[in-house]
Amino acid sequence: MEKVNIQDERLVFDDFFKIKKATLQFSLPNGKMSPSIKRLNFERKDAVAAVVFVEDEDAFLFTRQFRYPTYAKAGGWLIELAAGIIEENEEPKATMEREILEELGYKVTETKYLTTFFVSPGGSSERNHLYLCHTSSKLKVNSGGGAEGENEGIEIIKYTRQQVMDKLQNNEFQDAKTLIGLLMTLK
Repeated sequence: MEKVNIQDERLVFDDFFKIKKATLQFSLPNGKMSPSIKRLNFERKDAVAAVVFVEDEDAFLFTRQFRYPTYAKAGGWLIELAAGIIEENEEPKATMEREILEELGYKVTETKYLTTFFVSPGGSSERNHLYLCHTSSKLKVNSGGGAEGENEGIEIIKYTRQQVMDKLQNNEFQDAKTLIGLLMTLK
C-alpha cells in the first residue's frame, strides 16, 4: 500500500503565489519507506484553457502575450490558448467561458471537455482543465484583449487550420497547454 509521511510542512513564500516546503517520506516500490527528503511545492490554483475553433472561418483563436518566466529562454512572448485561473466557487466551464470572452471577445456555442492534467507535477500543484470550444464570427461581442485592470496586454491571433498544422510541424508553439490541446483536437 502506498504511503506518505509528511514530517514537516510550512509556508515559506506567501504572495500572489505560495511556496510550501516539506520534509517527507514516501513508500518505495519495494514496500520500504524512502529516507526523509525535502521538497518544495509551488502552490497554484487550478486553471482552464480552451482550444477555440471559429467554425465559419475554419480557424483557431489564440492569445499572444508577454510571459516573464519565459523571457530569458524564449524572448517572453508566447502564443497560447485562451486560459485563466479558476476563482473560488467558480466551475471550470464558467471560468473558461469568462476567459474566452475577456481575452478573445467571443461567446461560444458548444463546449467539449477534453482532459485535466498537472502542469508541472514535480514542482507545482496546478492542474489545467482543457476544453474544445466552438464559436462563429457572428459571436464576437467585444474587442477582447484581457480583463480591465489585469495588465495582460493580450494580442488576439487567428490561424487557419492549415497554418496551425504548419506551426505544429515547425515546432512554433512552446506552451504545453496549447500543444496538448491542439494535438488532442487535430488528431
